[in-house]
Amino acid sequence: MKTFDIPEFYRSRIISPIKEHRRKKDKLKRDYSPTILDFGPVQFLIARHFGFCYGVENAIDIAYKALSENPDKRIFLLSEMIHNPDVNRDLVQRGVQFIMDTEGRQIIPWESLSPEDIVIVPAFGTTLEIQNQLKNLGINAYIYDTTCPFVEKVWNRAAQIGEKSYSIVVHGKPTHEETRATFSHSKANAPTVVVKDMAQTSVLAQYLTGSLPYEQFYIDFKGQYSEGFDPEKDLKRIGVVNQTTMLASDTQGISDFLKNVMIQHYNLQPHEVENHFANTRDTLCYATNDNQDATYALLTHEAHLVLVAGGYNSSNTSHLVELCETKFPTYFIESAHKILSKDLIQHYVLHGKKEVTTQNFLPDTEPARIMLTCGASCPDAIVEAIMLKILSYYEDTRPIEEVLAKMEA
Repeated sequence: MKTFDIPEFYRSRIISPIKEHRRKKDKLKRDYSPTILDFGPVQFLIARHFGFCYGVENAIDIAYKALSENPDKRIFLLSEMIHNPDVNRDLVQRGVQFIMDTEGRQIIPWESLSPEDIVIVPAFGTTLEIQNQLKNLGINAYIYDTTCPFVEKVWNRAAQIGEKSYSIVVHGKPTHEETRATFSHSKANAPTVVVKDMAQTSVLAQYLTGSLPYEQFYIDFKGQYSEGFDPEKDLKRIGVVNQTTMLASDTQGISDFLKNVMIQHYNLQPHEVENHFANTRDTLCYATNDNQDATYALLTHEAHLVLVAGGYNSSNTSHLVELCETKFPTYFIESAHKILSKDLIQHYVLHGKKEVTTQNFLPDTEPARIMLTCGASCPDAIVEAIMLKILSYYEDTRPIEEVLAKMEA
């Protein structure tokens, strides 16, 4: 696999060697059990897979290359390159400017850009409309295009389905950059509608079967369908693709549900299913699958709590948090700075969409067992800093070198 030039300050003297040790012992990635680090009064159970994925490393490599190769030019990012505040903050400190925010709202007017400017496309990709906007400005957005290859794979899958006269159902968060980009590319090839969850899918199914008046579709799915979409005609043949960071189980559930609705509505025999439902595998990236599977394996063990690190607007990280919350007290934090003391932690609550402060988050009993994982856009250095912060609250812990040596023995 291709190697990338990642700045050293994103790496970790603890976490990176653990990952390499596990990789060497399990080259086929069949062992999803966590790594257990026993420091005596505190034990860490670290997920088998977490942190920077191929797409993120590719994006960071390209972005820092753009900075080094263009010291005298203005450099812009269409929006956050990845959903990690530390990475984006460092790029801004080095002079990179954001043209839009994560919701697509304009920060810097298009007319202020010139052909001499450098524009970096984020890992989520971008819409065809924005690509044309940059082209009209004389800016070549493909020089520093960090679009994840797995996102492009989704676009290709949608195009293939569209060529066979299927309409596209995209499972994703409608306002997420990646979903907006996928929707744009998909609707260029086929009628397209976005569903955010099973609840919306259930509503869509009622239009598929004609159970709801078709004119209501345009209200229920406002802003989530392609121009000219006709639910009466365009829901007769469909295929499902997804935002690459969604929960695999959710996408599979949506796909299976729509497939069964088709079978029942049209009274299909097995060999007839593809007349109405495209035979597609889910389009999640390998890292999303690995991280989710590793989290499921992690949760089969016992612990007092889980710490999940990542950007609060990171989709793949939020799904890991959702999984962990089903079993243990879970704290979603951006970095070690959110651990205020042994008794206080600032963390993000997904369902309230706000940051709160919780007291006495660490257990009174020893050894404290703490699960640790992070999203695909979180640097190893952040995970290390969180571990060291927690260790600082305990006395007589074993030296890190001793614990790592025992792991490798």
